[in-house]
Amino acid sequence: MHLSMRTLNSVLSVCLLASLSGLASAQAAAKPAKPAVGTMQPPAQIYGKLLTNMEKEFVDLADAMPEDKYSFVPTQGNFEKVRSFGDEVKHVAEANWYFWGSSTMSDDELKAKGDAILKLTSKAEIMQALKDSFAEAHKVVDGITAENAFKTTAHGTPAGMTAFGLAHMMDHYGQMVVYVRMNGIVPPASRGGNM
Repeated sequence: MHLSMRTLNSVLSVCLLASLSGLASAQAAAKPAKPAVGTMQPPAQIYGKLLTNMEKEFVDLADAMPEDKYSFVPTQGNFEKVRSFGDEVKHVAEANWYFWGSSTMSDDELKAKGDAILKLTSKAEIMQALKDSFAEAHKVVDGITAENAFKTTAHGTPAGMTAFGLAHMMDHYGQMVVYVRMNGIVPPASRGGNM
């Protein structure tokens, strides 16, 4: 059987188009559908996504700084009485317990937890404290519902404390980005391929 070049090209084009549409369908199926406008979404899902994204950026940034630079404090400019890089990480770990542990811990327990974190010295210990604080944050955020999001507790509402905790973390993240850049390190979130 003899096929002309034109027929062969047509058959190949049809096969290529069919495979591309199948690939596009597979990619569309892998990506969750965007909720329709007006669709109510669970608070835990929204806050959880924000927390997960911020956790990744913060933990990656804390890990990017070498241990010998955890004591770094800027010396040029007006940086009197500022925290070292390691102290910034410890502060956020401690604050995370305040924002997300306060619903399950007494004030004395929170103080003891914070005091223990502030005494840490090695990068490994500080990183573990940070990761533990995020694990606690996720437990609380995963329990936020439409019914309890704005219910007042001894330390505020779960939604309010979560919003405040995320904003607090972003403030310190910005400061820490300056510290790593002053040490010649590009923050992991700025290295490309993360967006």
